[in-house]
Amino acid sequence: MKTIQVELGNRSYPIQVKSGLMQEFPTILSKNNHGQKWVIISQYKLMELFGFELMAQLKDSDFDIDYLTLPIGEAAKSLNEFSGVISQMIKLKCDRSTTILAIGGGVVGDVGGFVASSFMRGIEYYQIPTTLLAMVDSAIGGKTGINFTEGKNLVGAIYQPKGVLIDPKILDTLPKRELISGLSEVIKYGAIWDREFFDQISQWLDDLDSFPFEKAVNRSCEIKAEIVSKDEREDGLRRLLNFGHTIGHAIETLTHYSKFIHGEAVAIGMVYAAKLSQKLGKCKEGTPQRLDRLVRKCGLPADLPDLNSKAIIESLYHDKKTMNHKIKFILVKEIGVVEIVEDMPEEKIISFM
Repeated sequence: MKTIQVELGNRSYPIQVKSGLMQEFPTILSKNNHGQKWVIISQYKLMELFGFELMAQLKDSDFDIDYLTLPIGEAAKSLNEFSGVISQMIKLKCDRSTTILAIGGGVVGDVGGFVASSFMRGIEYYQIPTTLLAMVDSAIGGKTGINFTEGKNLVGAIYQPKGVLIDPKILDTLPKRELISGLSEVIKYGAIWDREFFDQISQWLDDLDSFPFEKAVNRSCEIKAEIVSKDEREDGLRRLLNFGHTIGHAIETLTHYSKFIHGEAVAIGMVYAAKLSQKLGKCKEGTPQRLDRLVRKCGLPADLPDLNSKAIIESLYHDKKTMNHKIKFILVKEIGVVEIVEDMPEEKIISFM
């Protein structure tokens, strides 16, 4: 089993990665079972796939455990759904000792983590990601939140989990589109941090059927853990992880989360950012083309959809990364090296749309 530590002092925690790890969850979690109420937050389909079996195993190991489910998709990240979960937890007689298991993709992890951060002013939780995107990105680092009409994740908290338990074997249950979507975040790590990893991903994609997902998850988690350990609250270095997300979040918002799933929107955002970098003279020759080829190679979209440029800019100003009415943007200089622009003029963004 691969164990990667997120080093945050007394909030440090392990990321444990191993195919078949789910069978070991009762043993791993037992050391923190003190007779408290445990609550699984998930989706009903996931409960049918493996949640109910895990719940039975935990009950056999003397866990007092119940479950709550969220709807599928970004609709789950709403104030109404958040409020509903809190109400159900009160009915289950949860208290400050309760521990949450967030079992699902990024949506479940974001909502489950936000519930943990706010219920009784904060309770413990574990992230158990079930999508590639969540395994390599959203389950790590403590970002939690819900959406509003004006934008993604506008209400939330940075609240670290007790641990992250990753079983790459779960990826066998994913629809192909979800799996490919998650590859955008894997590519992102190569683009912002590790050129050799970027090249390795390209080689692995020569045969998607034999893609070594566990190796890709391990390296992605190592990079994410290293960055979060150095900058937990996104005051500097951690902003690099937003590469592709500035435009990506705007695309999701303006298409009402219905045309693109998150990884697809991020892929478009990365390619756009690389081309913008070249237009601004910030980028090493050939870099946008390399990124564009790799995104397309794994079947992700790369072209900016036909959206109103002014609407995109308006959406960017509602993004949580915008401060003092300044649009922050991550540009790529070469594969493995990116640059944070603190105040990207909107006319430069529009001119390339």
